[in-house]
Amino acid sequence: MSKSLPDINTPAETSYPTFPIGSVGYNLMLMRGTWHDQVELFHLDGRPLEDDTAAGSGTPGPSPFDNLVYLDFDGHRLQLTNVHFRGRTPTAKTFTGQLRDNLLVFDPLGPGAYENIGVSGGVGILTFNALRLNTACKVYMEPDFIMLTAPGQRVRHTVLYRDGVATRTLTARGVRLSPTCDRRHELDPRGSDGPVHETPFRSSIWAHLG
Repeated sequence: MSKSLPDINTPAETSYPTFPIGSVGYNLMLMRGTWHDQVELFHLDGRPLEDDTAAGSGTPGPSPFDNLVYLDFDGHRLQLTNVHFRGRTPTAKTFTGQLRDNLLVFDPLGPGAYENIGVSGGVGILTFNALRLNTACKVYMEPDFIMLTAPGQRVRHTVLYRDGVATRTLTARGVRLSPTCDRRHELDPRGSDGPVHETPFRSSIWAHLG
């Protein structure tokens, strides 16, 4: 059974696909918009971690910090951009992907990387993680768990693995600033002009496996 997602903030002439309740596509539609995430890092035992450079983070720096998150999904294609705007050097990183066989399949993260996918844990719950565990996963992997906790609120939690060993956790508590992300938010350190999304991110960390 499919159900369309009513959105009073979406123009009536805009048409989106409908998805089964709780599916990956359904949850991505629920999560669209511009978010403000307040992010904290932790040691594995829960002690606050002041900096995750030594932990081997892909974008290392101090904690806590704040992100703008632009999550743009048209029913087929995803564009997801994170922008540090407080607590860290301003940095923007964009990830892209598309629905394939009812899963979200991210575009390649770089040469030799594992295939990253998005799967559903029920209504309002998504996990981004490797489709298959392989040698690339031992180099770097960071499962990403996202849960809508209330209208306009979410929690995102990750576990970072480097060289096959867990090194730290990250928790982001987010509030939705806008149901759309067609323009840069006023908090964006890149300024109000220009595209929301950057060139899709690609890393060379797995290149030696290629």
